Amino acid sequence: MTKLTIVANIKAHPDKIDLVKAELHKLIDITRAEPGCLNYDLHQDNENPAHFMFYENWESRELWQTHMNAPHLAAYMTATEGAVADFTLNEMTVIG
Repeated sequence: MTKLTIVANIKAHPDKIDLVKAELHKLIDITRAEPGCLNYDLHQDNENPAHFMFYENWESRELWQTHMNAPHLAAYMTATEGAVADFTLNEMTVIG
């Protein structure tokens, strides 16, 4: 089983920063308790407060996929609909 690193960049619309931040915070504890979650760390850009980044490590891609289908992620998507300007996700592997 290969560990999986996820880097997710979320950019909120300027007038929705507080909403997106609050909804992202709701994901932290519940996701950290999920099977296979090694770490799930939320960051906010010091220069651009609308830019958030999750740095995540999972025991396997399969367990991360289970997370991606979890009800709390669906609730986040509903709560932030129209509030996120841009979202990118990178699946990565540690090489050194």
